[in-house]
Amino acid sequence: MDVAQLVTVLIILLLVATAVALLSRQFRVPYVTGLVLAGLAVAEFLPRRIGIDSALILNLFLPILLFEAAINTDISRLRSTLKPILLLAGPGVAIAAAITACLLNIGVGLAWIPALLAGVILAITDTVSVIAVFKEIPVPSRLSTIVEGESLFNDGVALVLFSLILRVAAGGSLSLLGGLQDLLVVIIGGSLIGLVLGYLSTGLFARMDDPLSSILLTVALALGAYQLAQQFQVSGVVAVVVAGLIVGNRGLSQGQLSASSRVTLLSFWEYAGFGVNTFIFLLIGLEINPTILWQTLPIVLLAVLAYQVGRALSVYPLLAMLRWVDRPVPLPWQHVLFLGNIKGSLSMALALSLPSFIPERGTLIALVFGSVLLSLLGQGISLPWLVKRLHLPQLSQPQQQVEERQAQLIAAKAAQGELESLLQSGILPKAIYEEMRSAYQVQVATAEKALRELYNRRHDSHLVLAGDRSKLDAIRRRLLLVEKGALTDALRKRVISEAIVQERLRIVDQQLLGLEDL
Repeated sequence: MDVAQLVTVLIILLLVATAVALLSRQFRVPYVTGLVLAGLAVAEFLPRRIGIDSALILNLFLPILLFEAAINTDISRLRSTLKPILLLAGPGVAIAAAITACLLNIGVGLAWIPALLAGVILAITDTVSVIAVFKEIPVPSRLSTIVEGESLFNDGVALVLFSLILRVAAGGSLSLLGGLQDLLVVIIGGSLIGLVLGYLSTGLFARMDDPLSSILLTVALALGAYQLAQQFQVSGVVAVVVAGLIVGNRGLSQGQLSASSRVTLLSFWEYAGFGVNTFIFLLIGLEINPTILWQTLPIVLLAVLAYQVGRALSVYPLLAMLRWVDRPVPLPWQHVLFLGNIKGSLSMALALSLPSFIPERGTLIALVFGSVLLSLLGQGISLPWLVKRLHLPQLSQPQQQVEERQAQLIAAKAAQGELESLLQSGILPKAIYEEMRSAYQVQVATAEKALRELYNRRHDSHLVLAGDRSKLDAIRRRLLLVEKGALTDALRKRVISEAIVQERLRIVDQQLLGLEDL
């Protein structure tokens, strides 16, 4: 009977999610916000109560979400925005957590340990809602990369800080230097596990071209990297992210899988991420008790104010200092980064995972749950309005024409490459290969001619667009990184003397620094 009731509940939730997807598109409400509201509405009508299980989220849902984000992240894009990402995901999380804890200690009267735990929990940002807004309202690619990159790494930093505070609460002692050492050990250890497992999986990709086996391998990698890191008491989040980055940028991008296998694999992970997010945000709505929320509303409002102040005092000063070492982040982008600190499932999972010896545990859970709900409703709905009002740079008509032709050229070239592979493997007869290749060649020639005319028109009118410069810089950066990799490989093989290579590497590094970031 229990299994039958569970299946019934799952069917109801799937139908609710489908209805929310249709209604949210019609009424321009963020999908995740609609899911939370739907969860609140249907909670009393379900035949069986389903709540959030912190162990399920941390051990199953979190690795899936992290791996799906990492496998779709281009390391070259990440590298170009690494400094703002590290500032926000490292010192930014620590500063926001500390300021939030101080304000909760003063305003709500929480003891220091519960206040610090709440500060860390509320310093975590759930970027699903922000990225969903970006899909509806195009924003500059550099801003989108910063948001995605911060979400990849701030979870790991927050989880490490969370575990260190719990260690102190359990009766252990921890100095500032010892805490920093533990932080580095946990992050470096997780990175090493991710590197080893990622490269081992990449080697297996080279020996298979079966999409179903590849899916099984990546699922095992995502879940296994997290569990193995936890066994060694290092960061499972960092391990999953690093493993996903390696698989996405080496295992999938270096021709070790066919195009059809890559599409199947990435489609699976897109669906897995979407499905996990759907159930998580529905469960958030089911878990929150409106009565308890109303009773604790004053402290919840103070908590929301506290974490907003903490986020503001971490985002704006840190990104103001960024101009000393990197290309500055425009002020309108900083507003998006500030308001985009929407809370989500990980914050609730950490609150539920608090051990019973933590004082005021019940107050902490109610405070976090209420903050998550208000964040999803308030910031989730207001963020699209803010992005529109800021008038962030959009694609101009000439840029749109160029990108349309580039998309046509990229697709046709990729298809020609796959045709060549099919011919070499003997699957495709040469007569059919030549006929199909000629059709794609027409598309390539048409796109190249149109691109040439567009660029000549811009040159004749002396029209130079910032988007063109950034794309050319991205291409130059990619070529320079290839040069740097070839020189490093030549040095490793002792083909060229070290002095010559180091001098050439210095020149390449100078050229890289001179390029404009995306």
